[in-house]
Amino acid sequence: MVSRGDGARQRMLTAALGVLDEAGLAGFTMEAVARRAGASKATLYRRWPTTGALLVDAMDATFRPFPTPDTGSVVSDVAEILNAFVTLLERTPFPRLLAAFIDAAERDPALSKLHTDLTNRRREPMLVVLARGRDRGELGPDTDPELTTDLLTSPFFYRHFVAHRPIPRGMVAEVVERVLSPKT
Repeated sequence: MVSRGDGARQRMLTAALGVLDEAGLAGFTMEAVARRAGASKATLYRRWPTTGALLVDAMDATFRPFPTPDTGSVVSDVAEILNAFVTLLERTPFPRLLAAFIDAAERDPALSKLHTDLTNRRREPMLVVLARGRDRGELGPDTDPELTTDLLTSPFFYRHFVAHRPIPRGMVAEVVERVLSPKT
């Protein structure tokens, strides 16, 4: 059961993410969050002494890593994770929140640490899938899960955040094939 205090906290965190999504970092103020949450600034300041602390808590509380699939095939598992990632990029406010958060993390060491922690947790399912595929012999014994994760996810980040181009249907399969197929 959620207590009244937990419900109010969640309402404020949701409001914080809404403000960040709509107004970006420049518009992310305690006043804007309080107005959106229907709370007083004093209420926010009792829980979070700074906007940075509120942003850290909001991003951390809403972070949900993808499930770690285990279909028995590394190719299928990787494709499942990448398809979920593409959906996240195309159908949620995540990209705008992430862009604002990365910008803030460049200036604030606490946010930088949280960004590193969130990134590591978000990468974990892919690292597990790749290590499992290597252990089962589906990938070469010298496969580096960290580098392979970078190679698998980077094209989607690049398309969305840098090139501002749509992610074509079939791109997941193409990337998986090119990155995971053994070279002959």
